Amino acid sequence: MDFFSSVYEGTPPWDIGHPQREFVQLEEAGEITGAVLDVGCGTGENALYLAARGHEVWGVDFTPRAIERARDKAAQRHLSATFLVKDALQLNALGRHFDTVIDSGLFHTLSDEERPLFANSLASVLRRGGVYFMLCFSELEPGSSGPRRVTQAEIRETFTQGWRIKYVRAARMESRRQREGIRAWLSSIEKTQK
Repeated sequence: MDFFSSVYEGTPPWDIGHPQREFVQLEEAGEITGAVLDVGCGTGENALYLAARGHEVWGVDFTPRAIERARDKAAQRHLSATFLVKDALQLNALGRHFDTVIDSGLFHTLSDEERPLFANSLASVLRRGGVYFMLCFSELEPGSSGPRRVTQAEIRETFTQGWRIKYVRAARMESRRQREGIRAWLSSIEKTQK
């Protein structure tokens, strides 16, 4: 059993029981628009929050147990959202496009080799002018436990041709283990090519 499958046998530290504050603030500011894809959605808290706000939302994760929990939450809350077991590196298999893609903690799990593949995968489902919002661990977070840290330079290197980085700013990622949150980067990245 891989790490992600085993961690969903319990409650992962990133499964905080509500949406990440950064995505709530983006929604309230009107930055999240149209149809939304939550890539690496886990048990669906961010996706379900956006569905409750009136967005058409799809969530994908490669861990079947996480998707099962997300579907259960949607049914319990009487919310309409589509949750699928899918590989984030093969999003073109979804066969559709979105206006916004959100990512809470997926990017920092990718290897150097996977990052350009992921950028291409995102480009296959994001409409031109659509925006990818990514929340990931920052290298400014002390210690070495948890996911790999990401620098602003690594984000900028991944999203070059066909993308425009609107901002990369300091943020906090909420966690069940750290009340004050984890130092993170929040990026707003627009797709500029067809």
